[in-house]
Amino acid sequence: MLLTHLVSGLGWLGIEVVFLVLAVIGLTSDDPATVGACYQALGLFVMPTLLPAGLISLASGIVLGMGSKYGLLRYWWVAIKLVLNVILTALALVALPPRMGEAAELGRGLGSGELGLDAIDRLQIDLMFPPTVSITALMLASVLAVYKPWGRLRRGD
Repeated sequence: MLLTHLVSGLGWLGIEVVFLVLAVIGLTSDDPATVGACYQALGLFVMPTLLPAGLISLASGIVLGMGSKYGLLRYWWVAIKLVLNVILTALALVALPPRMGEAAELGRGLGSGELGLDAIDRLQIDLMFPPTVSITALMLASVLAVYKPWGRLRRGD
């Protein structure tokens, strides 16, 4: 279970890095075909991989917490990791799909030449935030898992 948790977490982090790279290229390129390809890739790659990685990480983390001396809500570091995982997974489930659909659709228009770069307007900046926030939160979760700071939630437990 620990291996499953580690692999899903590392996979999730890798997906977020790819997301960020595609978003940065989409933001900085002046070529509509390149931007279109990046946004189409976001639509094709991010959603089918991100949510399963988050859910597997969440499920394996819950199983690990329930079956280990650390528990789910016994130590601060575990509780914070759980909260981060739930928030990021919920955002991937609720907030991200509409933006990824919009990005893919605009990417198709840019790639076919039907749209110009002016059509993407604010989307370029908006696509930078999800992977930046997720990478930061996943790195924080990794640091918490390694250093296990702050001790128990309740002293008598």
